[in-house]
Amino acid sequence: MTELSAAAELVGAFVRTLNPDTGADRLADRRGLAEFLRERGLASGPIPISVSHHTEALDLRAGLRAQLHRGAGRRVDPADLDRGARALDGLRISARLEPAGEPPLVLAPAVVDELRRCLAVIAAAWATVVISGEWRSIEF
Repeated sequence: MTELSAAAELVGAFVRTLNPDTGADRLADRRGLAEFLRERGLASGPIPISVSHHTEALDLRAGLRAQLHRGAGRRVDPADLDRGARALDGLRISARLEPAGEPPLVLAPAVVDELRRCLAVIAAAWATVVISGEWRSIEF
């Protein structure tokens, strides 16, 4: 099996925060979302997360999971795809001439709010794996 890129690992970790078999949801509350973001190195220290930002994170995850399911030939709820699309629309990313960070990001967040910046990193990772076709290799 080929090793996944850092972008694919991030997307995979994000969508696996929900286990539909057990009902376990690491992002069930704002504290869980903050812990996930810190564990993945997307944030450090306290992260102010409003209810609407928490909902945006859940919508993004629902959309990514739905697209992965659809890509695997499974039926999905179109509402989940719509929720994810709306979340992605609000997360601005920009291309960098000189990638920075570890790993280097060609696509980087273009938002100021810390929580939305973290979600924009996930959105950039999604864009990267879609462009490369690697999204089809993500296990969820």
